[in-house]
Amino acid sequence: MTEPAGAAPDEPVTVVLVDDHALFRRGVRAELESLARRTVSVVGEAGSVDEAVAVIGHRKPDVVLLDVHMPDGGGAAVLTRTRPDHPDVVFLALSVSDAAEDVISVIRAGARGYVTKTISGRELADAVVRVRAGDAVFSPRLAGFVLDAFADRPGATGVVDPELDQLTRRERDVLRLLARGWSYKEIAAELVISVKTVETHVSSVLRKTQSSNRHELSRWATDRRLV
Repeated sequence: MTEPAGAAPDEPVTVVLVDDHALFRRGVRAELESLARRTVSVVGEAGSVDEAVAVIGHRKPDVVLLDVHMPDGGGAAVLTRTRPDHPDVVFLALSVSDAAEDVISVIRAGARGYVTKTISGRELADAVVRVRAGDAVFSPRLAGFVLDAFADRPGATGVVDPELDQLTRRERDVLRLLARGWSYKEIAAELVISVKTVETHVSSVLRKTQSSNRHELSRWATDRRLV
């Protein structure tokens, strides 16, 4: 990996670790504290989506090191629930998985980079500083997945988004119009369905996307280019 862009920060980059394995979190913390105490400071940890949302809201770190797979929803769920309220927090996925669908889904949800757990302590500290400075950071072979998925050209790999795929076609239609600011009555008229049916679809989308209000749904739809 290359050297961090720009000079080292005057203050350490604050980091929250999100991973459901406590032993792994302790190992990462120990590595960062021993190798990069002056540039990186771990200020919190979380082992679940709910804990992550709470810790990120309380500590407001510069960077969140985010596991992709956790029993209660994983990295994409953390991103969906925290990014609207904390747009300045940068997320870097740190996962054992190097599967294309995992990389693409978490980047679509808003992560700034994706590195695998084979990364060394020094490389991880470097990656944290770089994403905080605005770089996008990927383990070598993973960048190709993202370039292929987002390339606007014939033959490009389609983007795989498990959260988006769980919505029905009608739910996507309702969500798209809702995100554009349409009222329930207007959506019902456009799709030739009842207002009650629109309400039912919105409730289903809220549940599936783990959103709590219309604002969060609009942000979720915008992040996935549905609008």
